[in-house]
Amino acid sequence: MELAPAGRAADEDICVSFESWTRQRKIVSIGTNAGAEPLPFQGWHHFKEAFAPEVVARAVRQSQRPVTRCLDPFGGSGTTALACQFLGVAPTTIEVNPYLADLIEAKLTAYDADDLVADLGRLVRSVSALHADMSRFAHLPATFIESSATPRWIFDRAVARRIAVHLDAIERLTRPHHRRLFKALLGGMLVAVSNVVVNGKGRRYRQGWTHRRTAPATVDALFRQRCQSAIAEIHAHRHRRHRGHTLLRGDCLQQLEHVDAADLAVFSPPYPNSFDYTDVYNVELWMLGYLEGSVSNQSLRHATLCSHVQIKREFKPAPAGSLRLTRALNRLRRERDALWSPWIPDMVAHYFHDMHQLLAKLSGTLSAQGEVWAVVGDSRYAGVQIPVARVLADYAPALGYRVMSIEPFRSMRASAQQGGQQQLDESLIVLQKHD
Repeated sequence: MELAPAGRAADEDICVSFESWTRQRKIVSIGTNAGAEPLPFQGWHHFKEAFAPEVVARAVRQSQRPVTRCLDPFGGSGTTALACQFLGVAPTTIEVNPYLADLIEAKLTAYDADDLVADLGRLVRSVSALHADMSRFAHLPATFIESSATPRWIFDRAVARRIAVHLDAIERLTRPHHRRLFKALLGGMLVAVSNVVVNGKGRRYRQGWTHRRTAPATVDALFRQRCQSAIAEIHAHRHRRHRGHTLLRGDCLQQLEHVDAADLAVFSPPYPNSFDYTDVYNVELWMLGYLEGSVSNQSLRHATLCSHVQIKREFKPAPAGSLRLTRALNRLRRERDALWSPWIPDMVAHYFHDMHQLLAKLSGTLSAQGEVWAVVGDSRYAGVQIPVARVLADYAPALGYRVMSIEPFRSMRASAQQGGQQQLDESLIVLQKHD
Protein backbone atom coordinates (compact mmCIF):
# COMPACT_ATOMS: atom_id res chain seq x y z
CA MET A 1 0.00 0.00 0.00
CA GLU A 2 1.21 3.50 -0.79
CA LEU A 3 -0.38 6.52 0.80
CA ALA A 4 0.06 10.04 -0.52
CA PRO A 5 1.03 12.47 2.26
CA ALA A 6 -1.75 14.97 1.70
CA GLY A 7 -5.47 15.34 2.32
CA ARG A 8 -7.85 18.07 1.31
CA ALA A 9 -6.55 21.27 -0.19
CA ALA A 10 -5.82 23.94 2.40
CA ASP A 11 -7.40 26.76 0.44
CA GLU A 12 -10.74 25.66 -1.03
CA ASP A 13 -11.09 29.00 -2.84
CA ILE A 14 -8.24 28.19 -5.25
CA CYS A 15 -9.18 24.56 -5.88
CA VAL A 16 -9.45 23.39 -9.47
CA SER A 17 -12.98 22.00 -9.81
CA PHE A 18 -14.02 18.94 -11.77
CA GLU A 19 -15.81 21.25 -14.21
CA SER A 20 -12.64 23.27 -14.74
CA TRP A 21 -10.66 20.11 -15.46
CA THR A 22 -13.23 18.75 -17.93
CA ARG A 23 -14.04 22.23 -19.30
CA GLN A 24 -17.71 21.13 -19.19
CA ARG A 25 -17.10 19.37 -22.50
CA LYS A 26 -19.85 17.53 -24.35
CA ILE A 27 -19.23 13.76 -24.49
CA VAL A 28 -20.49 11.27 -27.03
CA SER A 29 -20.66 8.40 -24.55
CA ILE A 30 -19.79 7.77 -20.92
CA GLY A 31 -18.10 4.56 -22.00
CA THR A 32 -15.49 6.03 -24.30
CA ASN A 33 -13.63 9.29 -24.75
CA ALA A 34 -13.81 8.97 -28.54
CA GLY A 35 -15.17 12.13 -30.09
CA ALA A 36 -14.74 14.17 -26.92
CA GLU A 37 -12.20 16.89 -26.23
CA PRO A 38 -9.07 15.34 -24.65
CA LEU A 39 -8.47 16.28 -21.03
CA PRO A 40 -5.25 17.17 -19.21
CA PHE A 41 -3.34 14.03 -18.12
CA GLN A 42 -5.04 11.85 -20.75
CA GLY A 43 -2.20 12.45 -23.17
CA TRP A 44 0.38 10.85 -20.88
CA HIS A 45 -0.62 7.50 -22.37
CA HIS A 46 -3.26 6.83 -25.01
CA PHE A 47 -6.20 4.78 -23.70
CA LYS A 48 -8.66 4.29 -26.52
CA GLU A 49 -11.33 2.60 -24.39
CA ALA A 50 -11.03 4.49 -21.09
CA PHE A 51 -14.49 5.39 -19.81
CA ALA A 52 -15.30 9.05 -19.39
CA PRO A 53 -14.62 10.69 -15.99
CA GLU A 54 -18.09 12.22 -16.20
CA VAL A 55 -19.49 8.87 -15.07
CA VAL A 56 -17.53 9.23 -11.81
CA ALA A 57 -18.98 12.70 -11.21
CA ARG A 58 -22.45 11.38 -11.93
CA ALA A 59 -21.98 8.47 -9.52
CA VAL A 60 -20.76 10.75 -6.73
CA ARG A 61 -23.60 13.22 -7.21
CA GLN A 62 -26.39 10.65 -7.59
CA SER A 63 -25.28 8.42 -4.72
CA GLN A 64 -27.94 8.04 -2.04
CA ARG A 65 -25.29 8.37 0.66
CA PRO A 66 -22.61 11.09 0.88
CA VAL A 67 -19.41 9.93 -0.81
CA THR A 68 -16.16 10.65 0.98
CA ARG A 69 -14.24 7.52 -0.13
CA CYS A 70 -14.35 5.91 -3.57
CA LEU A 71 -12.78 2.65 -4.73
CA ASP A 72 -11.64 1.46 -8.16
CA PRO A 73 -10.41 -2.19 -8.18
CA PHE A 74 -9.29 -1.91 -11.84
CA GLY A 75 -7.26 1.30 -11.89
CA GLY A 76 -6.28 1.22 -15.58
CA SER A 77 -5.66 4.78 -16.76
CA GLY A 78 -6.52 6.26 -13.35
CA THR A 79 -9.78 7.86 -14.51
CA THR A 80 -11.74 7.16 -11.32
CA ALA A 81 -9.01 8.21 -8.91
CA LEU A 82 -8.11 11.40 -10.77
CA ALA A 83 -11.77 12.41 -11.11
CA CYS A 84 -12.20 11.81 -7.38
CA GLN A 85 -9.37 14.18 -6.52
CA PHE A 86 -11.09 16.95 -8.48
CA LEU A 87 -14.44 16.07 -6.87
CA GLY A 88 -13.02 16.22 -3.34
CA VAL A 89 -13.35 12.48 -2.72
CA ALA A 90 -10.58 10.30 -1.27
CA PRO A 91 -9.64 7.71 -3.93
CA THR A 92 -8.43 4.15 -3.40
CA THR A 93 -7.18 2.41 -6.53
CA ILE A 94 -6.01 -1.15 -7.19
CA GLU A 95 -3.96 -2.03 -10.27
CA VAL A 96 -2.23 -5.31 -11.12
CA ASN A 97 -0.19 -3.99 -14.08
CA PRO A 98 2.98 -2.40 -12.62
CA TYR A 99 3.43 0.08 -15.46
CA LEU A 100 -0.18 1.28 -15.18
CA ALA A 101 0.17 1.47 -11.39
CA ASP A 102 3.15 3.79 -11.79
CA LEU A 103 1.29 5.84 -14.41
CA ILE A 104 -1.72 6.22 -12.09
CA GLU A 105 0.45 7.26 -9.17
CA ALA A 106 2.33 9.71 -11.35
CA LYS A 107 -0.98 11.40 -12.17
CA LEU A 108 -2.21 11.47 -8.56
CA THR A 109 0.97 12.67 -6.83
CA ALA A 110 1.48 16.30 -5.77
CA TYR A 111 4.62 17.95 -7.16
CA ASP A 112 6.49 21.22 -7.05
CA ALA A 113 6.62 22.34 -10.67
CA ASP A 114 9.89 24.24 -10.17
CA ASP A 115 11.55 21.07 -8.87
CA LEU A 116 10.24 19.15 -11.87
CA VAL A 117 11.63 21.75 -14.28
CA ALA A 118 15.01 21.55 -12.55
CA ASP A 119 15.07 17.75 -12.79
CA LEU A 120 14.01 17.86 -16.43
CA GLY A 121 17.02 20.09 -17.06
CA ARG A 122 19.24 17.53 -15.34
CA LEU A 123 17.72 14.81 -17.50
CA VAL A 124 18.38 16.71 -20.73
CA ARG A 125 22.00 17.33 -19.74
CA SER A 126 22.51 13.70 -18.70
CA VAL A 127 21.02 12.38 -21.93
CA SER A 128 23.54 14.48 -23.86
CA ALA A 129 26.48 13.10 -21.87
CA LEU A 130 25.64 9.44 -21.19
CA HIS A 131 26.41 6.40 -23.30
CA ALA A 132 23.77 3.70 -23.68
CA ASP A 133 23.96 0.63 -21.50
CA MET A 134 22.28 -1.86 -23.78
CA SER A 135 22.78 -4.68 -21.28
CA ARG A 136 19.53 -3.57 -19.63
CA PHE A 137 17.72 -5.03 -22.67
CA ALA A 138 19.54 -8.39 -22.65
CA HIS A 139 16.49 -10.21 -21.22
CA LEU A 140 14.05 -8.93 -23.84
CA PRO A 141 12.41 -11.25 -26.39
CA ALA A 142 14.50 -11.47 -29.57
CA THR A 143 12.07 -9.43 -31.69
CA PHE A 144 12.27 -6.29 -29.54
CA ILE A 145 15.60 -4.82 -30.69
CA GLU A 146 17.00 -4.72 -34.22
CA SER A 147 19.34 -7.64 -34.82
CA SER A 148 20.74 -9.62 -37.74
CA ALA A 149 19.30 -12.73 -36.07
CA THR A 150 15.68 -11.74 -36.69
CA PRO A 151 13.87 -10.36 -39.77
CA ARG A 152 11.51 -8.23 -37.67
CA TRP A 153 12.03 -6.00 -34.69
CA ILE A 154 9.97 -3.52 -32.69
CA PHE A 155 12.72 -0.93 -32.15
CA ASP A 156 15.53 0.12 -34.44
CA ARG A 157 18.80 -0.29 -32.57
CA ALA A 158 19.60 3.42 -32.67
CA VAL A 159 16.20 4.21 -31.12
CA ALA A 160 16.67 1.55 -28.44
CA ARG A 161 20.00 3.18 -27.54
CA ARG A 162 18.30 6.53 -26.95
CA ILE A 163 15.64 4.87 -24.82
CA ALA A 164 18.35 3.19 -22.76
CA VAL A 165 20.12 6.53 -22.25
CA HIS A 166 16.87 8.15 -21.06
CA LEU A 167 16.26 5.30 -18.60
CA ASP A 168 19.81 5.65 -17.25
CA ALA A 169 19.33 9.40 -16.83
CA ILE A 170 15.98 8.96 -15.07
CA GLU A 171 17.48 6.47 -12.63
CA ARG A 172 20.10 9.06 -11.59
CA LEU A 173 17.44 11.44 -10.24
CA THR A 174 17.26 11.55 -6.45
CA ARG A 175 13.49 12.01 -5.97
CA PRO A 176 11.58 8.69 -6.34
CA HIS A 177 8.32 10.37 -7.38
CA HIS A 178 10.15 12.31 -10.10
CA ARG A 179 11.74 9.10 -11.38
CA ARG A 180 8.29 7.49 -11.49
CA LEU A 181 6.77 10.42 -13.39
CA PHE A 182 9.46 10.68 -16.06
CA LYS A 183 9.56 6.91 -16.53
CA ALA A 184 5.78 6.85 -16.99
CA LEU A 185 6.00 9.66 -19.56
CA LEU A 186 8.76 7.82 -21.42
CA GLY A 187 6.59 4.71 -21.44
CA GLY A 188 3.71 6.64 -22.97
CA MET A 189 5.78 7.45 -26.08
CA LEU A 190 7.46 4.10 -26.70
CA VAL A 191 4.96 2.84 -29.27
CA ALA A 192 5.16 6.16 -31.13
CA VAL A 193 8.91 5.66 -31.78
CA SER A 194 8.57 1.95 -32.54
CA ASN A 195 7.85 -0.04 -35.69
CA VAL A 196 4.50 -1.28 -34.41
CA VAL A 197 1.03 -0.06 -33.54
CA VAL A 198 -1.06 -1.45 -30.69
CA ASN A 199 -4.84 -1.61 -30.56
CA GLY A 200 -7.65 -3.83 -29.32
CA LYS A 201 -6.56 -6.57 -31.71
CA GLY A 202 -3.03 -6.68 -30.32
CA ARG A 203 0.25 -5.59 -31.87
CA ARG A 204 1.04 -5.35 -35.58
CA TYR A 205 3.81 -3.83 -37.66
CA ARG A 206 3.29 -0.48 -39.30
CA GLN A 207 2.76 -0.46 -43.03
CA GLY A 208 6.12 0.18 -44.69
CA TRP A 209 7.97 0.02 -41.36
CA THR A 210 11.18 -1.24 -43.00
CA HIS A 211 11.48 2.08 -44.86
CA ARG A 212 10.29 4.26 -41.98
CA ARG A 213 13.23 4.95 -39.69
CA THR A 214 12.80 7.03 -36.54
CA ALA A 215 15.72 9.37 -36.00
CA PRO A 216 17.33 9.04 -32.54
CA ALA A 217 16.99 12.82 -32.12
CA THR A 218 13.22 12.38 -32.43
CA VAL A 219 13.25 10.32 -29.23
CA ASP A 220 15.00 13.16 -27.38
CA ALA A 221 12.71 15.87 -28.76
CA LEU A 222 9.49 13.95 -28.15
CA PHE A 223 10.44 13.10 -24.57
CA ARG A 224 11.34 16.70 -23.77
CA GLN A 225 8.11 17.96 -25.36
CA ARG A 226 5.97 15.44 -23.45
CA CYS A 227 7.63 16.29 -20.14
CA GLN A 228 7.18 20.02 -20.65
CA SER A 229 3.51 19.52 -21.48
CA ALA A 230 2.97 17.25 -18.45
CA ILE A 231 4.66 19.73 -16.09
CA ALA A 232 2.43 22.51 -17.41
CA GLU A 233 -0.66 20.35 -16.73
CA ILE A 234 0.57 19.44 -13.27
CA HIS A 235 1.13 23.09 -12.39
CA ALA A 236 -2.20 24.26 -13.80
CA HIS A 237 -4.14 21.56 -11.91
CA ARG A 238 -2.12 21.37 -8.70
CA HIS A 239 -4.93 22.69 -6.47
CA ARG A 240 -7.29 19.73 -6.47
CA ARG A 241 -10.05 19.47 -3.90
CA HIS A 242 -8.44 16.31 -2.54
CA ARG A 243 -4.69 15.80 -2.87
CA GLY A 244 -4.27 12.38 -1.29
CA HIS A 245 -4.67 8.86 -2.63
CA THR A 246 -4.22 5.21 -1.75
CA LEU A 247 -2.73 2.90 -4.36
CA LEU A 248 -2.66 -0.89 -3.94
CA ARG A 249 -0.59 -2.94 -6.40
CA GLY A 250 -1.55 -6.48 -7.33
CA ASP A 251 -4.51 -8.80 -7.92
CA CYS A 252 -7.67 -6.92 -6.92
CA LEU A 253 -9.26 -10.03 -5.40
CA GLN A 254 -6.35 -10.22 -2.98
CA GLN A 255 -5.79 -6.50 -2.46
CA LEU A 256 -9.44 -5.87 -1.55
CA GLU A 257 -8.65 -7.59 1.74
CA HIS A 258 -6.61 -4.48 2.62
CA VAL A 259 -9.32 -1.91 1.83
CA ASP A 260 -10.98 -0.73 5.02
CA ALA A 261 -14.14 0.93 3.73
CA ALA A 262 -15.65 2.84 0.82
CA ASP A 263 -18.90 4.64 0.08
CA LEU A 264 -18.78 4.03 -3.66
CA ALA A 265 -17.02 1.80 -6.21
CA VAL A 266 -16.66 2.97 -9.83
CA PHE A 267 -14.78 0.80 -12.29
CA SER A 268 -14.64 -1.04 -15.60
CA PRO A 269 -13.33 -4.62 -15.45
CA PRO A 270 -11.79 -6.45 -18.41
CA TYR A 271 -14.46 -7.80 -20.75
CA PRO A 272 -14.73 -11.60 -21.39
CA ASN A 273 -13.70 -11.08 -25.00
CA SER A 274 -10.77 -13.56 -25.05
CA PHE A 275 -8.27 -10.69 -25.34
CA ASP A 276 -5.26 -10.65 -23.01
CA TYR A 277 -5.12 -7.03 -21.84
CA THR A 278 -1.54 -7.51 -20.68
CA ASP A 279 -0.58 -7.65 -24.37
CA VAL A 280 -1.66 -4.02 -24.84
CA TYR A 281 1.16 -2.91 -22.53
CA ASN A 282 3.68 -5.58 -23.50
CA VAL A 283 6.06 -3.03 -25.04
CA GLU A 284 6.13 -0.79 -21.96
CA LEU A 285 6.39 -3.68 -19.51
CA TRP A 286 9.45 -5.17 -21.23
CA MET A 287 11.28 -2.00 -22.27
CA LEU A 288 10.91 -0.25 -18.92
CA GLY A 289 12.13 -3.27 -16.96
CA TYR A 290 8.91 -4.31 -15.24
CA LEU A 291 9.32 -7.84 -16.62
CA GLU A 292 12.50 -9.78 -15.97
CA GLY A 293 11.67 -12.75 -18.15
CA SER A 294 9.01 -15.23 -19.17
CA VAL A 295 8.29 -16.28 -15.58
CA SER A 296 7.38 -12.76 -14.43
CA ASN A 297 5.36 -12.28 -17.62
CA GLN A 298 3.34 -15.43 -16.93
CA SER A 299 2.86 -14.45 -13.28
CA LEU A 300 1.42 -11.10 -14.25
CA ARG A 301 -0.95 -12.65 -16.79
CA HIS A 302 -2.17 -15.19 -14.22
CA ALA A 303 -2.82 -12.39 -11.71
CA THR A 304 -5.28 -10.62 -13.99
CA LEU A 305 -9.01 -11.26 -14.12
CA CYS A 306 -9.78 -14.36 -16.21
CA SER A 307 -10.94 -12.87 -19.51
CA HIS A 308 -8.89 -14.74 -22.12
CA VAL A 309 -7.51 -18.15 -23.09
CA GLN A 310 -3.96 -17.17 -24.07
CA ILE A 311 -2.40 -18.90 -21.06
CA LYS A 312 -2.97 -22.29 -19.49
CA ARG A 313 -4.76 -22.16 -16.16
CA GLU A 314 -7.05 -24.26 -14.02
CA PHE A 315 -10.45 -22.85 -14.90
CA LYS A 316 -13.00 -22.58 -12.10
CA PRO A 317 -16.73 -23.18 -12.57
CA ALA A 318 -19.25 -20.35 -12.64
CA PRO A 319 -21.20 -19.85 -9.39
CA ALA A 320 -24.82 -20.93 -9.28
CA GLY A 321 -27.46 -18.23 -9.36
CA SER A 322 -27.83 -17.20 -13.00
CA LEU A 323 -30.06 -19.35 -15.18
CA ARG A 324 -29.25 -17.18 -18.22
CA LEU A 325 -25.52 -17.86 -17.75
CA THR A 326 -26.14 -21.59 -17.30
CA ARG A 327 -28.05 -21.67 -20.58
CA ALA A 328 -25.37 -19.65 -22.40
CA LEU A 329 -22.61 -21.92 -21.11
CA ASN A 330 -24.53 -25.03 -22.14
CA ARG A 331 -24.94 -23.60 -25.65
CA LEU A 332 -21.25 -22.72 -25.79
CA ARG A 333 -20.25 -26.24 -24.79
CA ARG A 334 -22.45 -27.70 -27.49
CA GLU A 335 -20.71 -25.39 -29.99
CA ARG A 336 -17.21 -26.15 -28.65
CA ASP A 337 -16.03 -27.63 -31.96
CA ALA A 338 -17.03 -24.44 -33.79
CA LEU A 339 -15.09 -22.17 -31.41
CA TRP A 340 -11.60 -20.95 -32.30
CA SER A 341 -10.49 -22.19 -28.86
CA PRO A 342 -12.12 -25.12 -27.03
CA TRP A 343 -11.39 -23.39 -23.71
CA ILE A 344 -13.73 -20.43 -24.32
CA PRO A 345 -16.68 -21.90 -22.35
CA ASP A 346 -14.36 -22.56 -19.40
CA MET A 347 -12.91 -19.05 -19.61
CA VAL A 348 -16.38 -17.48 -19.58
CA ALA A 349 -17.35 -19.59 -16.55
CA HIS A 350 -14.17 -18.57 -14.70
CA TYR A 351 -14.76 -14.93 -15.61
CA PHE A 352 -18.04 -14.93 -13.72
CA HIS A 353 -16.42 -16.83 -10.85
CA ASP A 354 -13.98 -13.91 -10.54
CA MET A 355 -16.69 -11.27 -10.93
CA HIS A 356 -18.87 -13.01 -8.32
CA GLN A 357 -15.92 -12.97 -5.90
CA LEU A 358 -15.30 -9.32 -6.68
CA LEU A 359 -18.90 -8.29 -5.93
CA ALA A 360 -18.84 -10.35 -2.74
CA LYS A 361 -15.67 -8.64 -1.52
CA LEU A 362 -16.99 -5.22 -2.48
CA SER A 363 -20.13 -5.91 -0.48
CA GLY A 364 -17.95 -6.46 2.57
CA THR A 365 -16.08 -3.21 1.93
CA LEU A 366 -18.92 -0.83 1.05
CA SER A 367 -20.80 1.15 3.64
CA ALA A 368 -24.56 0.62 4.04
CA GLN A 369 -26.32 1.95 0.90
CA GLY A 370 -22.93 2.16 -0.80
CA GLU A 371 -23.11 1.74 -4.56
CA VAL A 372 -21.27 -0.10 -7.33
CA TRP A 373 -21.12 1.62 -10.72
CA ALA A 374 -19.55 -0.76 -13.25
CA VAL A 375 -19.03 -0.28 -16.97
CA VAL A 376 -19.13 -3.78 -18.47
CA GLY A 377 -19.17 -5.25 -21.98
CA ASP A 378 -20.84 -8.30 -23.51
CA SER A 379 -19.12 -10.92 -25.65
CA ARG A 380 -20.32 -13.34 -28.29
CA TYR A 381 -18.95 -16.68 -29.47
CA ALA A 382 -20.42 -18.96 -32.21
CA GLY A 383 -23.62 -16.94 -32.08
CA VAL A 384 -23.95 -17.28 -28.30
CA GLN A 385 -24.35 -13.95 -26.51
CA ILE A 386 -22.83 -13.45 -23.04
CA PRO A 387 -24.96 -10.68 -21.42
CA VAL A 388 -22.53 -9.61 -18.72
CA ALA A 389 -24.62 -6.91 -17.01
CA ARG A 390 -27.70 -9.15 -16.85
CA VAL A 391 -25.73 -12.04 -15.37
CA LEU A 392 -24.22 -9.78 -12.71
CA ALA A 393 -27.73 -8.53 -11.92
CA ASP A 394 -28.80 -12.16 -11.42
CA TYR A 395 -26.06 -12.61 -8.81
CA ALA A 396 -26.63 -9.29 -7.06
CA PRO A 397 -29.48 -10.09 -4.59
CA ALA A 398 -27.72 -13.10 -3.04
CA LEU A 399 -24.59 -10.96 -2.59
CA GLY A 400 -26.42 -8.25 -0.64
CA TYR A 401 -27.26 -5.79 -3.44
CA ARG A 402 -30.37 -4.37 -5.04
CA VAL A 403 -30.17 -3.65 -8.76
CA MET A 404 -30.72 0.06 -9.30
CA SER A 405 -30.34 0.20 -13.09
CA ILE A 406 -28.79 -1.30 -16.20
CA GLU A 407 -28.09 1.31 -18.85
CA PRO A 408 -26.83 0.18 -22.27
CA PHE A 409 -25.02 3.10 -23.85
CA ARG A 410 -22.82 1.81 -26.64
CA SER A 411 -22.94 -0.96 -29.19
CA MET A 412 -19.55 -2.59 -29.76
CA ARG A 413 -18.46 -4.59 -32.75
CA ALA A 414 -18.29 -8.36 -32.51
CA SER A 415 -15.14 -10.14 -33.65
CA ALA A 416 -14.36 -10.55 -37.33
CA GLN A 417 -15.28 -14.24 -36.98
CA GLN A 418 -18.83 -13.11 -36.10
CA GLY A 419 -19.10 -10.67 -38.98
CA GLY A 420 -17.91 -7.55 -37.18
CA GLN A 421 -21.42 -6.17 -36.76
CA GLN A 422 -22.55 -3.77 -34.06
CA GLN A 423 -24.20 -6.29 -31.75
CA LEU A 424 -22.51 -6.24 -28.35
CA ASP A 425 -23.79 -3.98 -25.61
CA GLU A 426 -21.51 -1.97 -23.37
CA SER A 427 -23.55 -1.12 -20.28
CA LEU A 428 -23.48 0.69 -16.99
CA ILE A 429 -24.84 -1.43 -14.14
CA VAL A 430 -25.57 0.23 -10.81
CA LEU A 431 -25.97 -1.85 -7.64
CA GLN A 432 -26.70 -0.66 -4.12
CA LYS A 433 -25.70 -2.52 -0.98
CA HIS A 434 -28.60 -3.30 1.37
CA ASP A 435 -28.79 -1.40 4.64
